[in-house]
Amino acid sequence: MLLLIATILALSTQFILILFVIRRSQHEAANKAFGALSAALLVWALLSYLYAAFPSEAQNILVVRLTMFFVVLQNTCFAIFTHLLTDHPAIKKNKKTISYAILSILAGALALSPLLFTKLILGKRGLYPEAGPGILVFIAHAAISLFKGFRYLIRTFKSRSGAQRQQIAFILGGSVVLWGIVPITNFAVSVALQTTFFGQFSPLYCLVFSSLITYAIVRHKLFNIQSAVARSVAYTLTLVTLAAAYIAVIFAASSLFLGPHATDVRAQVTYTVLALLLAFSFQPVKQTFDRITTRLFYQDAYDPQELINQVNRALVATVEPDELLNRTFQIVEEYLKVEFCLAVLMDSDVKSSRVVRTHGHQADVEELTSLYKKVLAGHTRSRLIVTDLLSDANDTVRQALSRDNVAVMARLAHGTEAAKREFGYLVLGQKKSGSLFSRQDLSVIEAVVNELAIAIDNALQFEEIQAFNLTLQDKVVQATKELRHSNHRLRELDSTKDDFISMASHQLRTPLTTIRGYLSMVLEGDAGPITEKQRKLLEPSFRSSLHMVYLISDLLNLSRINTGKFVIQPAPVDLSEMIEAEIEQLSETAKNRNVNLVYNKPASFPLLMLDETKTRQVVMNFIDNAIYYTRTGGTVTVNLRETPSAVEYTVVDNGIGVPKSVQHKLFAKFYRADNAQKARPDGTGLGLFLAKKAIVAQGGAIIFESEEGKGSTFGFRINKAGHMVTGKPNTHKEAVPEGIAH
Repeated sequence: MLLLIATILALSTQFILILFVIRRSQHEAANKAFGALSAALLVWALLSYLYAAFPSEAQNILVVRLTMFFVVLQNTCFAIFTHLLTDHPAIKKNKKTISYAILSILAGALALSPLLFTKLILGKRGLYPEAGPGILVFIAHAAISLFKGFRYLIRTFKSRSGAQRQQIAFILGGSVVLWGIVPITNFAVSVALQTTFFGQFSPLYCLVFSSLITYAIVRHKLFNIQSAVARSVAYTLTLVTLAAAYIAVIFAASSLFLGPHATDVRAQVTYTVLALLLAFSFQPVKQTFDRITTRLFYQDAYDPQELINQVNRALVATVEPDELLNRTFQIVEEYLKVEFCLAVLMDSDVKSSRVVRTHGHQADVEELTSLYKKVLAGHTRSRLIVTDLLSDANDTVRQALSRDNVAVMARLAHGTEAAKREFGYLVLGQKKSGSLFSRQDLSVIEAVVNELAIAIDNALQFEEIQAFNLTLQDKVVQATKELRHSNHRLRELDSTKDDFISMASHQLRTPLTTIRGYLSMVLEGDAGPITEKQRKLLEPSFRSSLHMVYLISDLLNLSRINTGKFVIQPAPVDLSEMIEAEIEQLSETAKNRNVNLVYNKPASFPLLMLDETKTRQVVMNFIDNAIYYTRTGGTVTVNLRETPSAVEYTVVDNGIGVPKSVQHKLFAKFYRADNAQKARPDGTGLGLFLAKKAIVAQGGAIIFESEEGKGSTFGFRINKAGHMVTGKPNTHKEAVPEGIAH
């Protein structure tokens, strides 16, 4: 009876394992292999029990051959399952693999043929199968399969740590019981004693194997199906509890309320009430068992979407890299329950780095960086590097990471695969529960790392911009300080220059005035008659002295402007007479340059309150420039007219003109157009600047029009309001109808 119960439990457990493992992740190769292994064990255990328990019906050799066929199948599945579960993600197609596949097919075919067991014979202790020549192939296949399987398990057990090491330990323990004892009892001993007695214990061996695998699933999350197990157990416990409660209540109610003489109506009402109670109590009871089984089987449960939402909210809350990482670490530690988080942000030259870590971890960052580079060399395309999944080629690195309790390393990179910018890496410690990271955990971590990489990259670039702005601001402040110092120094030099010009001009003005006066007296005959030859020599001297007087006057006015001493001193001025006098002064110059000088003098003109010296200089400057910039044979026309509100003075020439592109610079200090410099190399560029200053200071405005190659118009307009001399009649002169020509 006990053997039957054990058989039922073993078969049931094996069947449930098949359902859970295959249904949970049917696309995983290791899960498929385990499902096939469990199915083979299930049929093998059932056939072994039937053969041993019912010997009268086991005389059919077909049962024996089917049993051996499933032994071959389970040995093959064991080798494949352990291969996929450990360090080998896929089975490579090579000579060894092809040879093993051929051997497995041959062993399976022989198991179903008379070459393995020819017939059943009667021995000392009952019927037992007689071995044929194919037994050698069967033994060879079994030995190779078990050797391969146990080698994979033992090697992986030695290299792993934590929960994965515990998983391998339980699989290894169950495998030792199943594939260590069965070949001895069911084969070696049975052949030696010529009995099939031990075959009936095969379900017990399967039960031990299934129990250890089940414990590894529940406690150490083998195959990542603990959540499905938890839900199934919770649902089963709920149904069992409610069914037991319902039966107990019905029994009690029947005994207390219905009694032996209860009517059908009374019974129906009672059962209806109890059914309603059962229906309303189902959900609360189920929720209670869900909570209990979750705590028992799935301690690390969390909502992945909620974790990602929390991270996204943290990423948009700040642009500081350290703060951003710390907030993300808090969320990851809360949900994934890892022992620590650490990030290393490396500069572009990888010579310096910034470390952001949580409490409780003091790993050597230089050592981690070195290990990271070694692992990266073989995983150039991987975003995540899981310590427990590193191959044997990285065994040294894996052991070093395990020593530092590092479970996952993730590269922080942003950009396309062709132009990816890597700026650091992330380190996650082991889970506090000792469990492995599930595929869901790794998917969530990868999603978080992707978002985190973009946010940190943006934050680092923003930080660089801020640092650049600060540096730029410091440089601007320093440059401004230097410019202020230079400007102050230039102002001092300019002031010294103005003082020198003012002093030099005053010192030069007196002797030049004397020279000009004496030359004028000699030319006018005050010192006696002069010959024509003497006049030709004296007149250029007089004109040069006059030019020097004007130049010195310009320099004095410039100095006065710079020192704030440019003062307008208005007095009654007859502008028409002033213009006529200046024309007489410049008539000889016009004649020498063969320029026709015409003055359209008004018949009468009012007296105006003007600064005579400054206005005279403006009048002279405009006429003098027109004469010099007009080609031989050209004409310079001087106009003076009065309007109801203003007086206008213009000088019109048909000379070289001013290029349109430089007209806006013409009245600037020291500026001269290129064509003007060629026509008159000795100019200073002060005349127009001072003319504008003098006219604007008296409330007037400059008149200027020009077209390159066709001539120019210079002049000024002064409003009569505020400049008319009151209480004095206008001075009337005879008109000069055709102008004064020189």
